[in-house]
Amino acid sequence: MAVTIHPSAIVDAGAQLGDGCRVWHFAHISAGARIGRDCTFGQGVYVGNDVSIGDNVKVQNNVSVYDAVTLEADVFCGPSMVFTNVVNPRSAVPRKDQYRRTLVKRGATLGANCTVVCGTTIGEHAFVGAGAVVNRDVPDFALMVGVPARRIGWMSRHGERLELPASGAGEASCPATGERYRLSGERVVIVA
Repeated sequence: MAVTIHPSAIVDAGAQLGDGCRVWHFAHISAGARIGRDCTFGQGVYVGNDVSIGDNVKVQNNVSVYDAVTLEADVFCGPSMVFTNVVNPRSAVPRKDQYRRTLVKRGATLGANCTVVCGTTIGEHAFVGAGAVVNRDVPDFALMVGVPARRIGWMSRHGERLELPASGAGEASCPATGERYRLSGERVVIVA
């Protein structure tokens, strides 16, 4: 399947885009970007040089994926959400050698207008609510909201809220799929 690139988009020579990718209006993909199959980049998206993106990632309008960010497969980046790569930026002080790496693991959702502070890891299938500010690591399946983001519950792989406390112990099923999940302390796993 061919790559679709809107005439107003810029894809620099050397950028690697997998089959089925779609790059929409006024997007810019830098030369060093490594992008998997079937990804979508909305209007006004920027992807830096030192960026790795897995298969089936959706990056909605007006998102900049800066250097030192890795998005694993099936990640969703909501409209106008923000990544950073320097913890203490100053215009007059060059700090490109101080970028902190950010990892967003498989299946995570980053809601509209949320901010992910550099140096954090977002766990598999975690769900960051709209407008939240993530300034520390997020566990797998966690539901995070607020400023700063705090865990208020857990989400299934399907994106449904699980009937589990924020911490402690318990088991619950995904309302959409019936898949079973177990909470133990601060960690949720899928029950085999």
